[in-house]
Amino acid sequence: MTTESLGIRRKLASPQFLKFLLAGGVAAAVNFGSRIVFNHWMPFSAAIVVAYIAGMITAFVLTKLFVFTESERPTWQSAVFFTLVNVVAVLQTWAVSVALAYYVLPWLGVAWHPREIAHFVGVVVPVFTSYIGHKKLTFK
Repeated sequence: MTTESLGIRRKLASPQFLKFLLAGGVAAAVNFGSRIVFNHWMPFSAAIVVAYIAGMITAFVLTKLFVFTESERPTWQSAVFFTLVNVVAVLQTWAVSVALAYYVLPWLGVAWHPREIAHFVGVVVPVFTSYIGHKKLTFK
């Protein structure tokens, strides 16, 4: 194992990253659960975006309070950068979820909860890009 890979492993196992994963896990649960509820009243594609907003609000509050506690940015600036980072993340989530639900999973013959599987994978994909964006921009 190289020193570079050990450094990356330490960063990924840092208390801050673990707190980020926990806060993100709670926000992902809000996102995932609310998408199922919203899907009763709107199409899958729209429900993904609205649910993402619910999860994003949850993530901002938890991340600000428990993860990046030493941030020097005013809350309003953090909120602006948080939104910008999450615009990229919601695009990732939407693209992965829709591609899996409508194209990949049907092609693979997956019939057991394809939308839930697709949305779960879509929510997980931006974890690392979001962490870097929030660490370097949002809560700098």
